[in-house]
Amino acid sequence: MTPNKTDCIPKQFKFKPVLSCPVVVNFRGETVTSDAGLTLIAQLDRKRKITSRLAQYFKDYRDVNRIDHSVENLIAQRYAPGGECENSCSWRQCLF
Repeated sequence: MTPNKTDCIPKQFKFKPVLSCPVVVNFRGETVTSDAGLTLIAQLDRKRKITSRLAQYFKDYRDVNRIDHSVENLIAQRYAPGGECENSCSWRQCLF
């Protein structure tokens, strides 16, 4: 019997702990999505408040009566990988 190509792939990887939290990656084959990287970025942004903290450093000279998008939202648009920010709005739902 010929071994399957995936027989040599470990079922999970363990990395060094981060801030005493274990980091484990496994391949259970559960739900897979094409925007998984974006989901990870969104979770990281929510937990670390990266976008909102970065937005505080920008001086907004625009007329407040004519603003449709906050500085935070404009910064978040740059998070979209591969320039998707111009083609898709679904990633914004993840970030906010």
